[in-house]
Amino acid sequence: MCHSDDSRPPAPPRQGEVGSSGDLRLTASDGNSFLAYEAHPAQPSTRGIVILPDIRGLHEYYKQLAERFAEAGFHAVAFDWFGRTADTDDRAEGFDWQTHIPQTTLPGIAADVAACIEKLRADGAESVFTVGFCFGGRNSYRQAADQPGIAGAIGFYGSVDNVGPVADEVQAPILMLLAGDDQSIRPESFDDLIASVSVRGIDVERRVYDGAPHSFFDRSFADHRDACADAWDRILAFTDRHAA
Repeated sequence: MCHSDDSRPPAPPRQGEVGSSGDLRLTASDGNSFLAYEAHPAQPSTRGIVILPDIRGLHEYYKQLAERFAEAGFHAVAFDWFGRTADTDDRAEGFDWQTHIPQTTLPGIAADVAACIEKLRADGAESVFTVGFCFGGRNSYRQAADQPGIAGAIGFYGSVDNVGPVADEVQAPILMLLAGDDQSIRPESFDDLIASVSVRGIDVERRVYDGAPHSFFDRSFADHRDACADAWDRILAFTDRHAA
C-alpha cells in the first residue's frame, strides 16, 4: 500500500475554486460498473485528467487529489480498480486489496480508463491526461500506448513493467516522477523505454527525487516539501506543453 488513510495530497501552486465534486459510477465498454470520484473547476476548462490510484483503489487520498487537480484547472476523475471483483466500495486500510490486485487485467484497466476519458470529454475536456501512483503509475504509463488520442501520461513511483513490452506502441508523451530512495523502482530501468520513445520524437521526461521515499507526494512529509512542489511544477509544465 502506498498512501495511508492519514495521507493528504499537497496543494498545487495555482489554486482556483472547485465548482463541483462527488462520487459517481461509470460503466466500461465490457459492462463493468465501477466507483469513481469527479471534481470540476469552477471556471471553464478544456483540460482533463484521469487519476489511477495505488493498489488499494479509490480511497480518500485520491478523492482529495481530484479536488486538488480541479483547483489547478482540470476536470478530474479518480476511479477504482475493483468493480469486477469486490463486493464493496469500502477502500479503508482494512480492505483486502491483495486478493483483488492479481485479478485485474490490462484490457480491463484500459476499458475503465477509456470510460473515464469519455466522461471527461463529455464534461468539456479536449486534452486528457492520466496520472497514476505505484500500481497506478505503471498503468498510467501503459495508457500512453492503450488510449488513442490522450495528451500525455504521468506516473509517480511506478515501474516500467506494463509499458516496456509495448514501448513501440507508445504515442503519447510521458512524465516519470521517481523517488530516489524507492527500493522497488530503479530509475535506470526506464532507460530502454526512454530511448525507444524519444527516438521517435515523443517527449519523455524522467525526474528522480534524490532522498525521497516511495509515496513522497504527501503534504504530511515536511522533509519532502520541495520535491512535492517541484513535482507539481513539472506536472503543470508538462500539461501546459502538451494540451491542445
